[in-house]
Amino acid sequence: MEPARDIQRLIAIMARLRDPTTGCAWDAEQTFATIAPYTIEEAYEVADAIERGDMGELTDELGDLLLQVVFHARMAEEADDFDFGDVVHAITRKMIRRHPHVFGDEDQRSPKLAKGAWERIKSEEKAEKRAQRLAQLDIDAHTEQSSLLDDVPRALPALMRALKLQQKAATVGFDWDTAPPILDKIEEEIGELRADIAAGNERGVEEEYGDLLFAIVNLGRHLDINPEAALMAASKKFTSRFSHIEKELADQGTSPAEATLPQMEALWVEAKTKTAP
Repeated sequence: MEPARDIQRLIAIMARLRDPTTGCAWDAEQTFATIAPYTIEEAYEVADAIERGDMGELTDELGDLLLQVVFHARMAEEADDFDFGDVVHAITRKMIRRHPHVFGDEDQRSPKLAKGAWERIKSEEKAEKRAQRLAQLDIDAHTEQSSLLDDVPRALPALMRALKLQQKAATVGFDWDTAPPILDKIEEEIGELRADIAAGNERGVEEEYGDLLFAIVNLGRHLDINPEAALMAASKKFTSRFSHIEKELADQGTSPAEATLPQMEALWVEAKTKTAP
């Protein structure tokens, strides 16, 4: 089998890999649950290639991410749930529906109607899906308890999910008006964390630490800072400075494992000075 630009070739390759008799044993035994972590990992690798501006790597990583879609679609096809064509049909239908100002009739293409249409149509779609789900379960939509936060995916990375939850709550006014009160809340959470640490309350320490992280995400939201991006940048900076420590110690004929903490701290300060704006 030869590589090709046609998506059908990729679909055929995945079908061959999943064949229980002549395919790949590893691919054939996978499930939605076992593949999901790889799907998330590939999405992050796409983001990493974009952040580094590496277009060659981005080509490869987008292919890896596309493979994940094909993989899930193949498993669904085997279970007679849906196939890759259904996935394509669903997203094309969604894009056309959510952009009436582009694909609709002349009245719908008014610039005034475009504003807010995306969120309104998304809300309508979610309401329809909920009604369909309840109908399948034979549950009365008026009696089932629902929450504004129900549609925030639980599988999101923790920082991203915290941000999404806060954004949802803010739509109904459950939010601070400015950043300073959140700084006060952060100081309050730090005080509670200190108290639990001093008391040796391990469960309380973990809970207060989580509350502190949640409050910091909220501060970032009010400062228009994406917490995931900010933490990624901080990690990149840490990696660069620690690499400086390793290089300098190697030049001295030693390593971090052999150096003292004061030695490494001095080199850390040196690295900070070199990278200061």
